[in-house]
Amino acid sequence: MAHARETTQGPLARTAMAFVLAGGRGSRLMELTDRRAKPAVFFAGKSRIIDFALSNALNSGIRRIAVATQYKAHSLIRHLQRGWTFFRPERNESFDILPASQRVSEHLWYRGTADAVFQNIDIIADHAPRHVVILAGDHVYKMDYEVMLQEHVRAGAEVTVACIAVPREEASALGVMAVDETGRIVDFVEKPADPPAMPGAPHLALASMGIYVFDTDYLFDVLKEDAADESSTHDFGRDLIPRIVRRGRAHAHAFERSCVRSRDEAAPYWRDVGTIDAYWEANIDLTDVVPDLDLYDQNWPIWTYAEVVPPAKFVHDEEGRRGQAVSSLVSGGCIISGAFVHRSLLFTGVHVHSYARLSGAVVLPQVDIGRHARLTNVVVDRGVRIPPGLVVGEDPEQDARRFRRTARGVCLITQTMIDRLGAPS
Repeated sequence: MAHARETTQGPLARTAMAFVLAGGRGSRLMELTDRRAKPAVFFAGKSRIIDFALSNALNSGIRRIAVATQYKAHSLIRHLQRGWTFFRPERNESFDILPASQRVSEHLWYRGTADAVFQNIDIIADHAPRHVVILAGDHVYKMDYEVMLQEHVRAGAEVTVACIAVPREEASALGVMAVDETGRIVDFVEKPADPPAMPGAPHLALASMGIYVFDTDYLFDVLKEDAADESSTHDFGRDLIPRIVRRGRAHAHAFERSCVRSRDEAAPYWRDVGTIDAYWEANIDLTDVVPDLDLYDQNWPIWTYAEVVPPAKFVHDEEGRRGQAVSSLVSGGCIISGAFVHRSLLFTGVHVHSYARLSGAVVLPQVDIGRHARLTNVVVDRGVRIPPGLVVGEDPEQDARRFRRTARGVCLITQTMIDRLGAPS
C-alpha cells in the first residue's frame, strides 16, 4: 500500500466505533432507488456501495460498527445480515443494524443525519468508544481511518472532517469548506449553489467527504445541544459542523494522507456515484486495463456477501454466434450464450442469449437478455427481462420516449419500462 501509518499513543481504531449513515434514498439515481436505499445499490459486479465504507472500517482495525438505516431498508438490511454478521462479542466486536424505530418519540423517525446518531446515543455509550467515526454509506473509496484518527488526536480538534478537492460544478451537492495554513476549518457551507473556489485553483472546491471524527463525550454534548434546538434541521453538514467551525475547533484532514492505493492506482480515488451518469461511468471505468480503482488489491479487500453460484460460462463457437466478452467484468453465475459483450460489467446471474450484443452495459443481477438484442451505454436494473431484438443506444429520440435517458446518452432500463413497451398506447 502506498500510505504509511503515523503513530500517536498506539492504534486508535481498536478503541473507536464507526457509525455509518445509510438511510438516504439517493433520488438522483432515479428508478435505481425506487426499491432500495442508495447504500444498497449494486456496484462493481458483486458489491453494494455500502461495502466500501464498511470494508474501510474493518481494514482500518475498527471492530465496533453501527449502521443506521431508514429509507426502503429491507434490501440493505438483508445484505448486512448476510454479509456482515461475522463480528464476535467475545472478541470485543459488534455490528449493530439500527433502523429508524421512533426510539426518542412515538412521532419521530430519523429527522437528519445528526438525529440518527442522537437517537442511538445509548447504544454508542454501551460500547464506550474513545472516538466515533461518522461515515456516509454511499461513497466509493478506500481509506485508512486510523491515519485520520491519529491526526485528530494530534490536532486537538473537536471534530476532524475529511476533505477532498473536487471540480466546482460537482461541489454544489457537497459541503464546501475553507481552511487556513494550520488545517483549521474557517468556513463551512453545505451544498452551496455557487461553491467558493480554492485559493489558486479557481476550478476546484474543497469538499467534505461526509466523514467526521469526534471524541465521544464531545459528540454527545453537541448532539444533545442540537436536539434541543428547534430551529435545527439536525444534520451534520447543515447544522453541527458549521456551528463547531464558528467556535474555532474544526480540523480538516486531507484525503490524500489516508487514501489507500495499490501500486496500480496513480491518484486518490473517491466517487459520489449519485447520478445515473456517474454510476455508469464508475462501473464502466472498472473495465479499463488499469482502472483508477484497484479491486484486486489483496492488502485492502472489499468485503461483501459472497453468493454461492457456479462460475461464469461462455458457450457456442460458431461464426456470428460465439460466446465471448472483451474488456469486461463478468461475475459468477453468468452465461454468455453465443453473444458478444464489450466493455461491460455484468453482475451475478446474468444470461445473455445468442446473437445479442452489449457495449458499455452495466447489467445488474439476474437479468435475462433476449436473442438479437443490442444494448449500448445502458444500466439495466436487477431482474429485468430484455425482450428479443430490443435495440437501445442507437436512436436517441426513441430511447428518450421509452427509457430514462440522461444528457450524456446513458439509458436506465427497468422492468416497468419494458412492460410499458407492450402496453397499448
